[in-house]
Amino acid sequence: MRGYPLLSFIVLLALLPGRAMSDANRDSFQNYQKLLDRHLIEHTLPGNGLVSAFDYRSALASDSLKKTLTEQRETLKAFNPGALEGKAESVAFWINAYNFFMLDQILTERPDGELVSSIWDYGGRVNPFVDSVFERKNFVIGGRNYSLNDMEKEVLLGEEYASKGWKDARVHFAVNCASVGCPPLRDTIYTADNLERLLAENTRRAFNTARHLRVKGDTLYVTELFKWYEEDFAEASGSSKAFIEAWAAPEVANQVARTSSLEFIDYDWALNTPDNFPTLDQPVD
Repeated sequence: MRGYPLLSFIVLLALLPGRAMSDANRDSFQNYQKLLDRHLIEHTLPGNGLVSAFDYRSALASDSLKKTLTEQRETLKAFNPGALEGKAESVAFWINAYNFFMLDQILTERPDGELVSSIWDYGGRVNPFVDSVFERKNFVIGGRNYSLNDMEKEVLLGEEYASKGWKDARVHFAVNCASVGCPPLRDTIYTADNLERLLAENTRRAFNTARHLRVKGDTLYVTELFKWYEEDFAEASGSSKAFIEAWAAPEVANQVARTSSLEFIDYDWALNTPDNFPTLDQPVD
């Protein structure tokens, strides 16, 4: 009989690692994952670049879309962000929240019943008298209203995360603005387990994609993300160029190191629908 307490203790120890490895993202974003499984198309380009497109039309044709979106919204509305544990789980959560709410916005607010051709159709650049989609505090998490800018700039890249050492400039290659020019949306949610791998992979593969980086002669052409968020990249690595060299594949980093001037690639704000990605039809090497 004396062996049973010891056996119970051993069983308890065996269960603890599984409990420690639990991740709020898996439970909190199940419906978002359903959207990705059903409607997100990833395509590898020659040279291991990456593009992805979301098939909004197939999503809108789905009988389950309203239920999926509603349940995902309700889950986030009831979720307490204060329960997030550690950097990886927390950063993953806010990336997922940003990316879900961007899709939710496009799928639910359709002027005259039609999809927007660009997120700027909602306001901002085209109509400065209307808040842009990034500024609207329409998205509820834990009973609090957030804007997309709040999630990205005030949380993920904000002072609190910076003070904790959680700020990571690679987030710019994970949050997705539903545009052709944006680094691709991925077909899986971010979790504590896969965050580091995906941040590194997203950044490296963006630098393998001509839409985001290319070298011509001694000139380095890069996405305008490096113009808008230059301070983040400089804070991370000293300069935008040094950041690219640190995270690019070796062959790309070598090309970048030999450049002496920097130019920006015009950002394509067209909606990230399959029709706007002719490269989806190109074969992979």
